[in-house]
Amino acid sequence: MSAHGDPIPMISRPCGALSGVAEVPGDKSISHRSLILGAMAVGETRITGLLEGQDVLDTARAMRSFGAEVTDHGGGDWSVHGVGVGGFAEPDHVIDCGNSGTGVRLIMGAMATSPITATFTGDASLNGRPMARVTDPLALFGARSVGRAGGRLPMTIVGAADPVPVRYEVPVPSAQVKSAVLLAGLNAPGQTMVIEKEATRDHTERMLAGFGADITVEDTDEGRVITLTGQPELKPQVIAVPRDPSSAAFPVCAALIVPGSDVLVPGIGLNPTRAGLFTTLQEMGADLTFENMREEGGEPVADLRARYSPDMKGIEVPPERAASMIDEYPVLSVVAANATGDTVMRGVKELRVKESDRIDAMATGLRANGVTVEDGPDWWTVTGMGAGQVPGGAVCASHLDHRIAMSFLILGMAAKAPVSVDDGGPIATSFPIFEPLMAGLGADLERT
Repeated sequence: MSAHGDPIPMISRPCGALSGVAEVPGDKSISHRSLILGAMAVGETRITGLLEGQDVLDTARAMRSFGAEVTDHGGGDWSVHGVGVGGFAEPDHVIDCGNSGTGVRLIMGAMATSPITATFTGDASLNGRPMARVTDPLALFGARSVGRAGGRLPMTIVGAADPVPVRYEVPVPSAQVKSAVLLAGLNAPGQTMVIEKEATRDHTERMLAGFGADITVEDTDEGRVITLTGQPELKPQVIAVPRDPSSAAFPVCAALIVPGSDVLVPGIGLNPTRAGLFTTLQEMGADLTFENMREEGGEPVADLRARYSPDMKGIEVPPERAASMIDEYPVLSVVAANATGDTVMRGVKELRVKESDRIDAMATGLRANGVTVEDGPDWWTVTGMGAGQVPGGAVCASHLDHRIAMSFLILGMAAKAPVSVDDGGPIATSFPIFEPLMAGLGADLERT
């Protein structure tokens, strides 16, 4: 069942060349953070290009519950009248974060050092995901949490009345955990330090600096050390959200595997902590070029052009690149199935605890469509069949996971036979215009 309704079965049929301009939605990571930090600033933050997918809308609703005034002006333009650091009010009702692991973990961090109590829940997928990775470091500040067995939602967080700053070494690469700790550190006196051995997406650090926080980032022998001085007065900002590279991955990868395709995806954020997929595709031999390189709102941006690339080869993706493309491995595996040779992906155990076990979900679906896949606890290998040689023809389970659903629909565009998904409803959480955008490029998608 979809996150917010009945299942929406979909089918994707082999199609002709994809062409045109794919204007994908705003970046989901930056959209979440814009709303949360806007709510923690004093005054009005204006946001343009906000992703209006269900995940972000759930975060906007949550910020209202904590006392911020959040207004939708239409067309992706929003404003947030913040309540200041430490100014969150106690919500009157349970905070439903739907399908969003990013939303719930960041919001938990933002409220954990205020003397308020909040209860969080989500859909079936989110309620099965581990929250101890966030609640454990939040406990160091003085927050308490009570949830279901295994640290799962629904969960109540009792914020720390007298928070203390912490020094925390992130045990696994996770921008969500790092960001939750930094957001909690905003209302703790003194300096909170986060150390990560592998750099993860740094939108939170960039945005905190933009809002006026005293934050430093230093590369040391220990790793990347982020130091935040607590209890600042955050200044409201004007934020232009760049387009989401994780959403851009789908039209880009489709263009690479559908014969004759030539697709331009303008205005994509190319933060180096997010751009690993595009580097990997180029290493495989993809005809992928960056045009009109520029900077917008402190983030590097470019227009991406992707053309059909029938001679791509499998590669071994460096494990250290995983953090910069963790959400893109499912659709990369679809490209890998259309390349020749093995594509080996290691150091990706984080995929096992996303909206679904993404390694298992993709491996099972690819095998059902005739592709050879091997997998282990933190690795998987896809044996490519060559351009246009994937048999297809299967119905794949999406497991309430938007990226799994979209990846299999991309597979169907270049397979010999149509590929179906049991539920495309979760796509709305991150890419609400996926269907009309892909159809506008020439894809043959249908709700069944």
